[in-house]
Amino acid sequence: MSVDSQAPNDQTRPLAVHSLNHFALAVPDLQIAQAFYTNFGLKAQAEGDVLVLKAANGLTVARMYEGPRKRLHHLSFAIEAADLDPFVARLKGQGVEIEKPIAGAYADGVWFRDPDGNLFEAAVAPRSMPTDKSYRGQSVRGAGARTAEEVRNDALSRGVQPLRLGHCLLFSTDVDRSVRFYENTLGLRLSDKSGDIVAFMHAPHGCDHHILAFARSHRPAFHHASFEVEDVDRIGMGAEHMVHKGYERGWGFGRHMAGSNYFYYAGDPWGSFAEYFCDMDYIPAGRPWQAQDLPPELSLHLWGPRVPDYFLHNAEADHD
Repeated sequence: MSVDSQAPNDQTRPLAVHSLNHFALAVPDLQIAQAFYTNFGLKAQAEGDVLVLKAANGLTVARMYEGPRKRLHHLSFAIEAADLDPFVARLKGQGVEIEKPIAGAYADGVWFRDPDGNLFEAAVAPRSMPTDKSYRGQSVRGAGARTAEEVRNDALSRGVQPLRLGHCLLFSTDVDRSVRFYENTLGLRLSDKSGDIVAFMHAPHGCDHHILAFARSHRPAFHHASFEVEDVDRIGMGAEHMVHKGYERGWGFGRHMAGSNYFYYAGDPWGSFAEYFCDMDYIPAGRPWQAQDLPPELSLHLWGPRVPDYFLHNAEADHD
């Protein structure tokens, strides 16, 4: 039986989130945020004092709030409506304090903080995670069907439009503690890790290799959000477009070991990143998955350019 055909209250169905709903940042200037993310390929619209960003699937993938400096405002994960009360009961049973919803909350959900102090929501929201691996491979015509000039002009003028939000990575002061907390609260499961340096987690209802990840740092912070594009050509075109628009700080093109996906990271104006990815490993519902403990030299990538020093830098700590 597929996950989608199971009743939400089916006792054999794990109580867990099914998708990453959206991430939210506080940033010093909403106009600068809008310029970066629209160049990256997202659609922007204002909702009162909040900048709302949408992907090609039409769903909200990010919300930007104005604040004195860049920081994670909150993360929202999606759940089934029938799972809301059981989630509340689980959190209370584990002694997790239930937070008041933020002003202007947009969905039924339960709010709480993790051990690093990050604000999270489990919200009743549609599934955005595919039910199978969604990599489409080579485009219909292929690169050879168009001239190099046409491909380059596309990259410089239009960029790409990300299909959906895939995952977020946060800096954590204790990666192992974060893994345990989200196993026990949101029902996430460990996909792979590298010692206590980095860990990747997936949802059990059919999910990309990771929906949430943690990297060790001396203070909590937001590192990146990752967006799926159709193929490796779109990654390259997106990277070309971002550099052309002046966002030269980035990392890639390369391929990760954990998750197997191809990637390019575009540096945002505040020291964090937005990632294009495609061809990520997919963990079907009910399929056994053995988490690996990867050697440190493979924890970031299988191949690609040298990792720049600024990629691992926790820029939010500079404001402490």
